[in-house]
Formats: sequence, C-alpha cells, structure tokens
Amino acid sequence: MRQIWITEPGAPEVLRVKQAPDPEAGAGALRIRVEASGVNFADILGRMGLYPDLPAIPVVAGYEVGGRVDAVGAGVDPGWIGRDVFALTHFGGYADVVCVPAKRVFARPEGMSAEQGAAIPVNYFTAWQLIVVMGGLKAGETMLVHSAGGGVGIAATQIARHIGATVIGTASGSKHAALRGFGVDHLIDYRREDFETRTREITGGRGVELILDAVGGDSFKKSYRLLSPTGRLGMFGISSAATGKQRSIVSMLRTMASMPWFQFTPTSLLNENKGVFGVNLGHLWGEVDRIRGWADQLLELWKKGVVRPHIARTFRFDEAPAAHHYIQDRKNIGKVLLIP
Repeated sequence: MRQIWITEPGAPEVLRVKQAPDPEAGAGALRIRVEASGVNFADILGRMGLYPDLPAIPVVAGYEVGGRVDAVGAGVDPGWIGRDVFALTHFGGYADVVCVPAKRVFARPEGMSAEQGAAIPVNYFTAWQLIVVMGGLKAGETMLVHSAGGGVGIAATQIARHIGATVIGTASGSKHAALRGFGVDHLIDYRREDFETRTREITGGRGVELILDAVGGDSFKKSYRLLSPTGRLGMFGISSAATGKQRSIVSMLRTMASMPWFQFTPTSLLNENKGVFGVNLGHLWGEVDRIRGWADQLLELWKKGVVRPHIARTFRFDEAPAAHHYIQDRKNIGKVLLIP
C-alpha cells in the first residue's frame, strides 16, 4: 500500500509518500481499498506540530476515507466485502488501504460517490454536533458561521437552511458569489469588514442565536459579545494559532493571550443568558454508537437532497503538499481530497 507520512514538523513539503505492506483486518475490523481521503485542518495543525492529539511524528495523518471493503476480520459479517463505504479513521487515513473497526464504517447509499463519502464524516458530523446536538438551532433563528467557505461551513449552511434558520457567513470576498449559491443569506468579507460590526448591522443590533467559531483568540471574544439573549457560541477550533505554514511559538502565544479567559464566567453566563460549548469530534471515539445515530439522520437528509458535500478540488497522493498549501492559502470552497 501507499501512505502519506508526516516525516517531521514543518511546511507542507515534509509530507512524503511511502510504500508499506498491505495490512490485515483484525478482529472486528474491515479492510477498505481507499478511493478518496479527506484533508482537514487538524491534519495541517498536526503537520505543523501544533495538534496535541497526533501520535508522535513520523506518522500517517487522516481522519476519513471513502472506498470499498475488500476483506473482513474475525467476527465481522462477510457480507461487507464488496460494499461501497465511508469511514472514520483514527489517524492513518492518508493511505490507499486502511483497516477500520466495523462500528466506524458506514455503507454509502446509492448515488453517493467515494469522494462525496470521504467528505462527510469530519465536516458533517461536526456541523451536526454544533447545530443540532449542542446548538439547538431552530427555525426562525439566525446562525453566524465563520469560514463559511470551508467544509464545515458549507455543511453547516445546508443543515441550518433545512432547519429554517437564517445564515450569516464570513469569507473572503472572492468566495461570496459561490456561497450565496449554497444558501448563505448574508456574507461578510472578514478581510475588509469587522464581523462584529457588520453582524450587528445585519441583525438590527440584536445579535444572533448561534455562532460557529473555529478561529479562536479575539474572535471568540467578539463572537460571545454578538450572542443575543439565549444565544450559544460553539467553539470547534483555533485556526488563528496557525498563521504561517510552520510552527510559530510567537503566533501560538499571541493567540492564547487573546483568548477570553475571563469573559465566560459562571456569573456572566447566568446574568447574560448565554451559552458556550466546545466540539472536538476527535475526542468522541468512545461515543461511536451516538455518532452512528447522527450518521443515520444525515444519510436521510442525503436521500432528500439536503446533504450534498461540495468538493473544492482533488489532489493525487504525490500532490499532498500542494493540497495542504491550497487549504492554507484559503483557496478552497468546500472539501479538499487526496486521491490514491
């Protein structure tokens, strides 16, 4: 098999394709011939040496794949062999063959390609947890999503519009036309406009009921201030800690120093009728049955045409550094995939 390794912390060029023997499916696992692997910002942070959950480098990153089952381990129904699937991988997804516990493998419905399947787990499960499970978004409410052009942003827009909510999104101006086509009601160019000021203008000063923020630092402060009474802030990343393409201690410290350490206090939450919560799908490996329930609901929305991953671009395995550059240069609208 072929794998993409993070050989050392650094710029995208530290990614290297290496050969290894095909793995054998162990007890309770399926072996998948991978047709597409999802690229996520967690992979980029891991490559930079900024992701604390990543196993020791050198390592193969990757959280999600789409492909076809070609072998099963002991205790697994052999009827899985030959089925088209997508799966959550606990690292190791940058490979053309993976072995995954059966509980983390999902049958692809008719009409769903391997690429679309690989674009679902991280982005759509995260968006579902943020909006439905913990955010409690309702029809008639307003949601602000940062980085609306990313995979989570587009997934969140589709889910929120299905619920009947209004969507405000932040993105660079060059992405606005495409994002209007995806259903974002109001767009803010974060490079030229202050999102806090513009959101207050859009909402007539009231603020919003739900905010999805993966930027971190000072953005968390502004987002919290924008919450209307009963509003909820969902934090699911700290991308502002990665301003360049290699690890910067100065950037990390600046981001940490600007975090709202004393803004979300029990007293302030009580008095202001606001809520703050965090989401990290990578810390829910012990909740696979719960996640399978989310998948069932999302796949029903797939059948209705609500869930439709948008693939920004695909890259060959030997182009993995270019894929990371593409995301860090903020060129993508939607999901970036690696194709063996």
